[in-house]
Amino acid sequence: MKLAFSSNAYLNYSAEEAIRRIAQAGYQGVELLADVPHAWPAGLLPEQIERIRRALEEHGLQISNINAFMMNAVADPRQPYWHPSWIEHEHYRAIRREHTKRALRLAQELGAPNITTEPGGPLEPGQSWEQAARIFYDELMPCVEVAEQVQVRLLIEPEPGLMIERFEQYEEFVARIDSPWVGLNFDIGHAFCVGQDPQHWVARMAPHTVHYHVEDIAATRVHQHLIPGHGAIDFEATLRAIQQSGYQGWLTVELYPYIDRPDQAAQEAHHYLTRILNQLQAS
Repeated sequence: MKLAFSSNAYLNYSAEEAIRRIAQAGYQGVELLADVPHAWPAGLLPEQIERIRRALEEHGLQISNINAFMMNAVADPRQPYWHPSWIEHEHYRAIRREHTKRALRLAQELGAPNITTEPGGPLEPGQSWEQAARIFYDELMPCVEVAEQVQVRLLIEPEPGLMIERFEQYEEFVARIDSPWVGLNFDIGHAFCVGQDPQHWVARMAPHTVHYHVEDIAATRVHQHLIPGHGAIDFEATLRAIQQSGYQGWLTVELYPYIDRPDQAAQEAHHYLTRILNQLQAS
């Protein structure tokens, strides 16, 4: 398993500076934010893509994932990450669909293996789960076609409070899609928030899991990302379960609440997780 760090903790820095600092903290990979100020696909110039590529090469990092979930660039006052969602009114959700297509093509250009996206969105008043799922499917399928064309995996990330927040809901929805290019972003903290302790779900979800997000959550299970070791998640049991599943991919630490001290958060998380991974390898 390899450790990466998400650039969404470095919103006060350019993509190139974020890459430099993440490498300095000891990580092998970076999750690149497909959003302002790092790599908003709709406004990304070829010169900017080339600077990102050079920074990756200079500092010896790979891209673990492209985060196409967050859409701060749209500046929706309701919530900076969830909107535009996949399931709100027709013209607005088209922004999410086209952004996802652009993010897939950006991933191909930069050699990233996958992108992550929102699991539908918050249900509209009076909207049933099945109604939302049908809309999500209809909007997602054109993006699945792009994913198959560019051979970049499109990963759905269950999120507390959104249409797909539990693994059973993911399984029910993804059964409608016949494509090897759609998979699961298993967010360890999100699972804990909805009462699905991650160590008990790793094996069941292993056939779907392409990438992991890592953060800690308090014992209250309130959705607030914490540095691993600062909350109540049993990381030794969870990482052991991941190891036993045969997973050899990226564990990407996602600590966007720490934008005022991202270096400290990145370094502390790396130290904590590396210690556990080393113990597991030695046992």
